[in-house]
Amino acid sequence: MPSFSRLQKCVAVLGVGTLSGAGILYYNIYSNDKHENVGVSKFKKNHRVTEYSPSVKWDSNWDHRDPKTLIKPRKLGSITDDNEYNAEIEAHTPRTTRHLLLIRHGQYNLNGSTDAERTLTELGRNQAASTGKRLAQLALPYSLIVRSTMARAQETSKIIESSLPNVPVVDDSLLVEGCPILPEPPISRWRPDKNYFTDSPRIEAAFRKYFHRDRPKQESDSYTIIVGHSNVIRYFVCRALQFPPEAWLRLSLKHASITWVSIHPSGRVTLRGFGDAGHMVPEYLTSS
Repeated sequence: MPSFSRLQKCVAVLGVGTLSGAGILYYNIYSNDKHENVGVSKFKKNHRVTEYSPSVKWDSNWDHRDPKTLIKPRKLGSITDDNEYNAEIEAHTPRTTRHLLLIRHGQYNLNGSTDAERTLTELGRNQAASTGKRLAQLALPYSLIVRSTMARAQETSKIIESSLPNVPVVDDSLLVEGCPILPEPPISRWRPDKNYFTDSPRIEAAFRKYFHRDRPKQESDSYTIIVGHSNVIRYFVCRALQFPPEAWLRLSLKHASITWVSIHPSGRVTLRGFGDAGHMVPEYLTSS
């Protein structure tokens, strides 16, 4: 049986009427001539290719810890000066990743009239215990537990601490619940503007305190647990990912859920998990 060339095969499939088109196809794909892919070149020449441009560019110095901003401006001069400058850059460059595990408190008594009365329900205590066991199972080298000073966060943290007995603990009133920023779209329930006016700078201060690259002299990755509140955690996530902070209310968190944010030496941020509650049995899952 005679063998068929690749051009003949194209003609057999496409039909005689498309011989000229098949010939062009054959030439563009199979030609070994020095003008190979000339069709593609003509296309690029005759059709302007629009380059991709992001709608919002990532700010690599969002935490103001880019090494170049931590040393004096570069001096123009000798190679010696350049070497000294590069050495300073190297000395101020982090090498480890900062991990923040944000835990929402467990379900609590909504009927309490004061913070002291808004303690965890039995379900809330079970949720906190499940999360404490989960954190212990992860067996990460936790360096610190930071907890809000509100009663429900304190109680949640203490239950978690029973599963992580050797991790240092500190309290921080910057982490208490509040109104981080006017949400967009607006909520139907009205709140005085003064709430946002006073809470917003405090919550932003908490973000700047905990969300940043590791120190340059840090020798291993750090893992900090923060036990706090839904509004604050949602705002933190939006800020860390450079999403519009007004979007915080579009997110939802389960009680005692785990949100894991990693901040890399370059300043890049990764959301490893948001509101993770997969370690709980279904009857423990609540959000309000």
